Amino acid sequence: MSIKLAILKSGEHVISDVKELVADEKLHGYLFQNAYTIDSRPPEFLSEEQQESGIHDIEVLLRPWLIFSEERKIPVRADWLVTIVEPVPKIKELYEERINVDKNFSSDEQSKTDNTNRGSIN
Repeated sequence: MSIKLAILKSGEHVISDVKELVADEKLHGYLFQNAYTIDSRPPEFLSEEQQESGIHDIEVLLRPWLIFSEERKIPVRADWLVTIVEPVPKIKELYEERINVDKNFSSDEQSKTDNTNRGSIN
């Protein structure tokens, strides 16, 4: 598995198992498997110390990308990517946890799209 964080032209941040789509020795695009968008926001409550120092965690939300599709392998044209990078370890860990939860959940019943993972990173 090659877990990468992709920034798309649309501004979306997508974490996924990414594979290159190559034909005739030319890169044509990427295959995103089990793709999720990543959003972040500041915590709702800060301690006095956090307010004074300005140092605090952020809340990270993972949501399925293309929530109205049942497909889990999605081709993406190469010209739609701004960049692909290695995610920080905590984000990668949150993604792997989410994938495992979804695999277990979908084996029992169909996955619900409003199920989000939440975590924080420093």
